[in-house]
Amino acid sequence: MLNLGDAGGLFTGLVVYGGMVLAAFWLAMIIWTYRDMRARSRDSLAQIVVAVMVALLTLPGLLIYLFLRPRETLSEAYERSLEEEALLQEIEDKPVCPGCKQRVQDDWQACPNCHTRLKRSCTRCGRMLDLTWDLCPYCTTPVPSMASVDRPTYTQSRQPAPVIPAPDPWAPAPTYSAPGYGGRASRQSESLEFVENDDG
Repeated sequence: MLNLGDAGGLFTGLVVYGGMVLAAFWLAMIIWTYRDMRARSRDSLAQIVVAVMVALLTLPGLLIYLFLRPRETLSEAYERSLEEEALLQEIEDKPVCPGCKQRVQDDWQACPNCHTRLKRSCTRCGRMLDLTWDLCPYCTTPVPSMASVDRPTYTQSRQPAPVIPAPDPWAPAPTYSAPGYGGRASRQSESLEFVENDDG
C-alpha cells in the first residue's frame, strides 16, 4: 500500500513542479513581451509599461498586448522606407520631356508627343549627347552649338535692288516744258523745213 507520506510528498512535488512551470511561463511571457515591444518601438517607457501589464495580468495582459502592439517591427519599417525611397528615386531618375512633361527614354532624340528636341547624336561616334554639351565625352569631338546647327537658312527669292548712280553735279540741268506748249513747239520745229532755191 502507498503510504500517505509518500502520496503527500508526490503531491507536493507535483505542486512545486507545476508552480515552477507556471513561474517560468509567466517570466517567459514578460521577457517575450518586453523584447517584442523593444523590436517594435524605441520608447523605453512603453516597453516597461507592457512588461508590467503582462506581469500583473499574465495571460489577459498578453492578449491585450497582442491586440494593441504595433503592426510592424522597426526593421520591417526601415526596409519598407528603403523600398519607398528606391521607388521614388527610380521615378525621379527617369527623364521627362521639358515641353510636355511626359516620360521619355534616355536614347530618344525627340519627344514623340510634342516633338521637342531632347538630344543629338555625335557626328563621329554616334552616341547620344545632351543639347548643352559642347564636347562629346566619349570621343572628345567638339560639338557645334545648337544655335548654329538648328538655325534655319533662308534664301532670298527677290532680285537685289538696282544700284542708282549719284547725280553728276556738273551736268546741265534738264529743261522741262509745260505739256500744253512744249508739245506744240516741238511739233512745229519738226514740221518746218528749209528748202534751198536753185534758181537763186
